[in-house]
Amino acid sequence: MKRSSVIILSVVLLLFLVSWIWKASVLGADPEETNVWGHAFGITFAAFLTLAILSFLYRDNPFYKFAEHLFVGVSAAFWMVMGFWSTIVGNLVPRVSESLSKFFEVPFDKFAVNYFYFIPVILGILLLFRLSRDGGWISRWPLAFIVGTTAGLNFIRYLRSDFIEQVSSTFVPLLVDWQGFGHFIANLNLSATGQLALTVGNWVIFLGVFCGLVYFFFSKEHTGIFGAASRVGIWILMITFGASFGYTVMGRISLLVGRITFLFKDWLGLIS
Repeated sequence: MKRSSVIILSVVLLLFLVSWIWKASVLGADPEETNVWGHAFGITFAAFLTLAILSFLYRDNPFYKFAEHLFVGVSAAFWMVMGFWSTIVGNLVPRVSESLSKFFEVPFDKFAVNYFYFIPVILGILLLFRLSRDGGWISRWPLAFIVGTTAGLNFIRYLRSDFIEQVSSTFVPLLVDWQGFGHFIANLNLSATGQLALTVGNWVIFLGVFCGLVYFFFSKEHTGIFGAASRVGIWILMITFGASFGYTVMGRISLLVGRITFLFKDWLGLIS
């Protein structure tokens, strides 16, 4: 290890120790706090991991790699334990074995006993052959079954929730609650739930869908009115993608705000 790396590591460990002791002294002032050193260590370690991840903004470094590998490892272990207790113990054991149900202290459901549940058990065992150098090809069969089944189920779900739902949402009346031009003028207002706003919104949906579909119609040259509609379709698509990207960015910003709040409030105590 280089001398500079040793110095940086020593400084980081010293700062961590100082932060731990200082946070413990702050928490010790609270008479309701029972585990001062443990709570202080948890806050300090969480702050260290947050700063380690943020250090990647400067460049790749060992602290970032440590935090990244720790996150991946803990996440994998957590979901493995959750999968064991929720899927195997919670879902499989009560339906295949009364003795195992008593061992794991879960209620045995004798009316739901079905030995077809051993099929996924066998497929799960076959997946472990992936760890074998010579028998790795065996794991392809359960993996193909999982991928095919998941793709088929998700295809039906997305067909219902996305495709059909979006198509049905475009069938909107172009004249909302139309009772004549006189009635329209007499009740004209700028309310979001008014006839004018709803009618304009439905026209935007109709023209946006139509122009968007025109943009993807390549059997005719995009010139004249057809080309104008195609260019409007481009604008509709870009606005949609921009709004989706902005929504995603806002979600990430909210996570960043949460971590910054943790650093300045829970760790440093600079804000209340």
